[in-house]
This record gives sequence, C-alpha cells and structure tokens, in this order.
Amino acid sequence: MQLSDCFYIGYISKTRGLKGEIQVYFEFLDYEALDFDVVFLELDKKLVPFFVRSFKLQSNRTGYFYLEDMDHIDQAKSLVGKQLYLANEKMPERDPDTFYITDLKGYQVFDQTYGNLGEIIAINEFPQQDIAVVCYKSKELLFPLSDDFIVEIDEESRVLKVDLPEGLIVLYSEA
Repeated sequence: MQLSDCFYIGYISKTRGLKGEIQVYFEFLDYEALDFDVVFLELDKKLVPFFVRSFKLQSNRTGYFYLEDMDHIDQAKSLVGKQLYLANEKMPERDPDTFYITDLKGYQVFDQTYGNLGEIIAINEFPQQDIAVVCYKSKELLFPLSDDFIVEIDEESRVLKVDLPEGLIVLYSEA
C-alpha cells in the first residue's frame, strides 16, 4: 500500500493500560463515520497494515484501540507518535453542503481596512477557538476565526472577508 492510496486520519498519542491498548487522536474531522477493520501505520516510511480487534470512540476526537497481535504495553509503546491512515476506498462520502472551518485553508483573506492580507496557510484548532495563519508581509499573522470578525465567506471565489480588531494587523507589522 502506497501513501497515495490512503488518507491520513490521526496519530497514536499514548498507550493505555498494560494489555497493549493505544489511544488515537483523530485529525480527520468526521472520524465517527470511518470503518476501522484495518488501519495503516507509517513505520520506517512504509505503510504497515494492522487489524483492529476492538475500538471505542470518544467525543473528544480520540479513540481507544486494541490491534491484533498487540497485547503488551511494550509493543504498544513503539507505536506512540506514529501516523494512522485508512485506504482511500474507506473515505466517507461528504455532503456537498457541509462546510468545515478547515476548508478555509487556501482561501485569500481580505480585511475591510487593510485589504488583501494573503492566503490562509494553516488552521490551528484549539478547544477555545480556531486560529487562521496568514503569511502577511513575510510574517505570520494569526487571527481568530470568530463570527465577530468574519464578514463573508465566498466559497466560489475562495475568499474570506474579515473585519479584524483595530491594532491587530499593526501589532504583527511592527513585531
């Protein structure tokens, strides 16, 4: 299996207990719709299949998994930090009307005062709020993706219009 035949869903964040159970942190937003009979781990730049014995999903974007032939904490420890993938054919169909905040990556940002700020190069997700990262005048400009600041999202043109707080852009310009 090649990396191009798979899609990334998350990583193994830690072990749990002594019987080889692992905790997975999902970066794939719709993780509850995934089929977990076989997962692929990236080991030594190769994708290695692991059969899932059992799993329990949590509401905080994590899940607890037991993998076949993995029955001791020492075996599980070697997998911590490894990236987890599923085969492309297991990618759930996405409702075309569904829009995730992470879809804003690649959008051009226009502020009502400063005009074009640049392209969103990353979305940092935190429990409190999501933060957009834009390369503005060769520096990273970070701002919250809050309804208070978003004026319009034009999906067709891939443009995000914002009205950022006074002083925020000046703060980054002077830093």
